[in-house]
Amino acid sequence: MTGVITTDPGLFAPVSLHKRLPMRHHRHVTGPELRELFHRVPEPLSDLTDRDLVAMALGATLYVPATRDDLTATIVRRAERGVCSMVIDLEDAVADHDLEFGKRQAAATLNELGAGTDLYPLLFVRVRDADTIAEIIDWLGPGGRVLTGFVFPKFDSVSGAKYLDALDAASERLGRTVFGMPVLESPSLVHRQTRDLELHRIQDMLTERRDAILAVRIGATDMCSTFGIRRDRDLTIYDVRVVADVIADIVNYLGRTDGTGFTITGPVWEYFADHERMFRPMLRASPFAESDAVPFREYLVSRDLDGLLREIALDRANGIQGKTVIHPSHVSVVHAMSVVTHEEYSDALDILGGEAGGVAASEYRNKMNEMKPHRSWARQTILRARVFGVTNKGVSFVDLLKALVAS
Repeated sequence: MTGVITTDPGLFAPVSLHKRLPMRHHRHVTGPELRELFHRVPEPLSDLTDRDLVAMALGATLYVPATRDDLTATIVRRAERGVCSMVIDLEDAVADHDLEFGKRQAAATLNELGAGTDLYPLLFVRVRDADTIAEIIDWLGPGGRVLTGFVFPKFDSVSGAKYLDALDAASERLGRTVFGMPVLESPSLVHRQTRDLELHRIQDMLTERRDAILAVRIGATDMCSTFGIRRDRDLTIYDVRVVADVIADIVNYLGRTDGTGFTITGPVWEYFADHERMFRPMLRASPFAESDAVPFREYLVSRDLDGLLREIALDRANGIQGKTVIHPSHVSVVHAMSVVTHEEYSDALDILGGEAGGVAASEYRNKMNEMKPHRSWARQTILRARVFGVTNKGVSFVDLLKALVAS
């Protein structure tokens, strides 16, 4: 991988000459350890036409600046270490005077990956505007095969139509579905007096292109900016009420499981280094003590990963799957928390097997499973189990974190 920028497709070998192993979550964990941890191992991500499966498989979506010197090598290296989705960023991560270079390097990187045999994740380009989509497509040779889609920043009822038209044109040019991921973060969405109308219009726009919308991303940093807020590392985004209210409304409009909704992904956690704490850590000590992992807990706390763990749990409790990340150390944490426990899996199978409805005690004898009300949760859980796996009985979240975060 040379990193040389070129956009001449003739310089690359045909993609059909190359064979690659499909991506799979936790691929960096050794076979014996996988068997020890997992009742059901993650499936390879080989069917990239199954929109719901691909959306669930996004997991921790790592952003990387398009202007990074070793962009191609970085993407390959991250894929080998378990990253399954990445965004080549042309928006906030790139200075205005570097934008043209960033565009060309993004296309060159895709072409280089498309012509090679290295492993790569699901790849997206976050553009600044809709016109850039056509520019990138024009420069693609073999890179057209490795591009999964585009991310649309500051997507709203004004900018959205042009983004979606450009996405349609890109799919037509490449002869397959190119997925779009709008980022909801604009003031018209954040402001209380315009939010409902804005969400209704966005809902209509996205519904018309349902098959091409992979997921809806939440841009909490821009939302905070609307109020001059920077979220503190001792708090989750759900403690910032003006933003939490927006997230709740986005899920209400766009995250329904009645066939009208979309996968909603969680906002970025931006902290990753030591700091002086005002409040107590967000991780209980006893589970780590029981697993003889007290030093590992101290490591998680020292890297602010306890806050990330808490926020991931709250994401899922609020109907959100996956997360935007800007630091590699966050990826394995998100993926560890995405694994389905044996208890969840057992409950989901029981619920989906109860076609006649009714209620029954869980196999674990600690809760009641209601067959009809819990059915949509069970379907989501089985989908998550396919891409992230299911733990063996008795494997704790501490065991998973130790294996996946430390490996």
